[in-house]
Amino acid sequence: MSELPVAAKGTLPAAPRRPAALQLAIRGRVVRLRGLRRAPQGPLWWLLVLGPGLIAANAGNDAGGIATYASVGAKYGYDLLWMLLLITLSLAVVQEMAARLGAATGRGLLDLIRERYGIRWALFAIGVVLLANGGVTISEFIGIRSALELFGVSPWLSVPLAAAGLWWLVVRGRYGRVEHVFLAMTLVFFAYPIAAVLAHPDWGQVARHLLIPSVQLDPDYLMLFVATVGTTITPYMQLFQQSATVEKGVARRYYRAERLDAYVGAGFSNLIAAFIIVASAATLHVAGNTEVESAAEAAQALAPLAGPYAQALFGIGLLGASLLAAAVLPLATAYSVCEAFGFRKGVNLDFRRAPVFLGLFTALLVIGALVALLPGVPVFALLIAIQVLNGILLPVILVFMLRLINDPRLMGELANGRAYNLLAWATTLLLSALVAVLLASLLLQALGLAGPGAPS
Repeated sequence: MSELPVAAKGTLPAAPRRPAALQLAIRGRVVRLRGLRRAPQGPLWWLLVLGPGLIAANAGNDAGGIATYASVGAKYGYDLLWMLLLITLSLAVVQEMAARLGAATGRGLLDLIRERYGIRWALFAIGVVLLANGGVTISEFIGIRSALELFGVSPWLSVPLAAAGLWWLVVRGRYGRVEHVFLAMTLVFFAYPIAAVLAHPDWGQVARHLLIPSVQLDPDYLMLFVATVGTTITPYMQLFQQSATVEKGVARRYYRAERLDAYVGAGFSNLIAAFIIVASAATLHVAGNTEVESAAEAAQALAPLAGPYAQALFGIGLLGASLLAAAVLPLATAYSVCEAFGFRKGVNLDFRRAPVFLGLFTALLVIGALVALLPGVPVFALLIAIQVLNGILLPVILVFMLRLINDPRLMGELANGRAYNLLAWATTLLLSALVAVLLASLLLQALGLAGPGAPS
């Protein structure tokens, strides 16, 4: 960020001048707020600070995430709520590291991987990103389709219009406007706390299961456990957080606002996830409906148990979440690929200046929308499998991040401290161990040496 102008060296102004507008350093840029004489307080301050962290974390509560959380609540009631406390801490640490990497280096993750470890590792990372993000993008348009079908809208109308609207927003917009729209989309998540209250849960049981761990070793439980981690801490969230921080021009000495943004985003998104589990547990699980095939089915099942308003709120939340993630995912993927190969990137550019970036974003939107319109798509199996895949691939991204953020030549004084390294490496190692246990359990099941497995 450029410094504010000062008087020439060796001279002093005759008298201090009262500024016509308050000037603030927000996210590495000078923001002029006319008519204000002091720093903004309360809601205005929060609006200036919140951005990539809140957007990235809430994009994780997408169609697949809602389906996963609803499945957790329907199948196991409140038993898995305790894990959200641990995941929230891990998510906050991981997302803050992504923001700090972006502020310290001014570069995206794939750009740093290519420079530090060569094109082969960059290509490997791109493969991981495309595999994970491609499938999730499809699931977002399935979520849009399912949400609007609840309100009687044909998918042949809803899906193309959603894809066209998201394309216009990003391709024809500027970053500031795009971010404001994304932030507005996060407001729909308040539908889930209301739906949870309408479900009349036993809040004493909710508190007990939130604080007391309950662990099972059957493949169903482990698969949903990994899927929950995979949908809560997904690779595209870190990629988007870091790339968006870079595009906003956040200077390293002003990254503290982005740290707060990352923490608030992690806390808010997982609070919403907890309400989705509570709403499903208090209705579907109590009624014996333990198998949920999609987020839309969960919404439909809520109607006779918690009333039509609960179903409508669940559907509205699903629509907003799917729209947000359907835009963030292709953006995160386009950022990553262009960073790896050195192509120009950015929402502020047009097709002439960033053809690869906007072309890839457009292609992912089109493919996601077309596949979502195919009849007979196994929605639930696809959504859960994608979240499990994200959980399996997440350690790969985390290892790259941890090696980079502990490089003093790259990070300087912003390198990880002991506490951050302990939490981040513990997250990586525990997730890797959990994935290994899940894969071993599924292998034993396939060999006939274990009981019934997870749903296909």
